[in-house]
Amino acid sequence: MINENEMKLEFISKSNNEAFARITVAAFVASLDPTIEEISDIKTAVSEAVTNAIVHGYENTLGMICVKCKIKDREVTVEISDNGKGIENIEMAKQPLYTSKPNLERSGMGFTIMESFMDSLKVESVLGVGTKITMKKTIKEQIKEEQVSLEEALRG
Repeated sequence: MINENEMKLEFISKSNNEAFARITVAAFVASLDPTIEEISDIKTAVSEAVTNAIVHGYENTLGMICVKCKIKDREVTVEISDNGKGIENIEMAKQPLYTSKPNLERSGMGFTIMESFMDSLKVESVLGVGTKITMKKTIKEQIKEEQVSLEEALRG
């Protein structure tokens, strides 16, 4: 499969790098001219996935987080992976309000948010090896105001 564009970003699992990941992915996707809502959805999903890797994957240790983005036919694929502790029960972790860290006042809505803002979400995890989250979103083609005006003039 040949992608129109792709990028890879790796960084240490420090919480201040979450904003870096979110902004980098948004800048990469900007070439598709997404709506504010579409870019906001992607940024929110990336933020949740990276935060999960930092808080749950690595807990109080440092490790590397990898973000890969691909664009093909207006579909954006974002893959976020870590080499952390892994998820024991993915289906339980995906349940709204479930959190393995209630003492940290976590809402337990990370996967629910990712699912609601993206078109698809896939979670793969192996205990002691790490977790990979793959999310996809299709960016709709925007009709430019100039195009609409020209079409109206032609019908005229």
